Amino acid sequence: MLETPPLALYVHFPWCVRKCPYCDFNSHTLHGELEERRYIEALQDDLAAQAPEVTGRAVISIFLGGGTPSLFSPSAVARLLESARRLLTLAVDLEVTLEANPGTIERGRFAEYRAAGVNRVSLGAQSFDDGRLAALGRIHCAQETRRAAAELHAAGLDNFNIDLMYGLPGQDARAARRDIEEAVALRPSHLSHYQLTIEAGTVFAGCPPVLPDEDAADAMLAECGELLEQKGFAQYEVSAYAAAHRRCRHNLNYWSFGDYLGIGAGAHGKLSLAGAGQVVRTTQVREPRRYLSSAGHGTFTRTPVPAHELPFEFMLNALRLVEGFEVASFTERTGLPWEAVAEKMADLVAEGLIVGSGTCYQASPLGLRFLNDVLLRFVTEIAKSAGQSELSTALQPASALTGRALFTGVGGGDVK
Repeated sequence: MLETPPLALYVHFPWCVRKCPYCDFNSHTLHGELEERRYIEALQDDLAAQAPEVTGRAVISIFLGGGTPSLFSPSAVARLLESARRLLTLAVDLEVTLEANPGTIERGRFAEYRAAGVNRVSLGAQSFDDGRLAALGRIHCAQETRRAAAELHAAGLDNFNIDLMYGLPGQDARAARRDIEEAVALRPSHLSHYQLTIEAGTVFAGCPPVLPDEDAADAMLAECGELLEQKGFAQYEVSAYAAAHRRCRHNLNYWSFGDYLGIGAGAHGKLSLAGAGQVVRTTQVREPRRYLSSAGHGTFTRTPVPAHELPFEFMLNALRLVEGFEVASFTERTGLPWEAVAEKMADLVAEGLIVGSGTCYQASPLGLRFLNDVLLRFVTEIAKSAGQSELSTALQPASALTGRALFTGVGGGDVK
């Protein structure tokens, strides 16, 4: 039977100073003045329109993602969070994450963001090599990341993530390891480690750089993973490593197939309607101007997830977790009996791609390495015939896989 899972809120800020050539997320280069007041008001209208659907349900986390949310002032973030407190039921131990680009943070701002209600930050460092940062189109340098981390500690925001990429042009295992060493030296609580992949529709897709081959990328991943473990960071998801008790609650909710409201241009949401026995997806208009003129007026689309797609949707998330999932959670989060996937799981166990222990299933080391191949087993013939073998590409924010990435979502490194 379908049950009501934990609930989170995702807020999308669609503008960047400059769009990176590898980025396929809903981000737009800012031309002219940032329409901060209008956009915050649109977000407030959007939230007010969706909030009645989750009356009485506690929100466990809020993630301010983008784009570049740190383009918005602390006072704007404070107004938005005050609206969330007024319209939603917020958990006492609410996690509030702000994505920040080191190149857009003014001195002293982190203390103001903390005063506004932010208690976790995700820094988009990507690398500590200035040459590679320039090749990636980043607007910051490594020293700005170091300064941002120092200011986070000074502001009492020691719960912060650093996003890093590997498999960069001209990078080898030694250089990838140096990036990890630099990041760990800044004393973050969490680190996300993603392989650079070329996505359709990006600048890099039209003019691709020369990237390290698969063997070189595998060597980087293995060496960096070992180093992170030595430094006290435990891997708990395909691309996420955390210090003790510092796993990202927001991302864990995605990966356990929890619910979330999505507000902002291009934002996605997922809601479990236990009474109707149905899981629905919501999608807002992507273009910021259209969003500004329509937010709060019921313009987002609402699409039920067909039963034959739910196993894939669930596994796309749950198998990212190193610890895997319990059989009961599959039924509770999808409303389907375990028999719907039991035969496929048994085959995957026999092939050594999945490990089963009692009622718990998790990807084996081999399965994690080839997770895309595992996930494709859950794409039904119905979905394939409808041309939906990547049915969650635009819908699932936690779907950017490390390694040979097939499925990419709307999120960034510290997944939104």
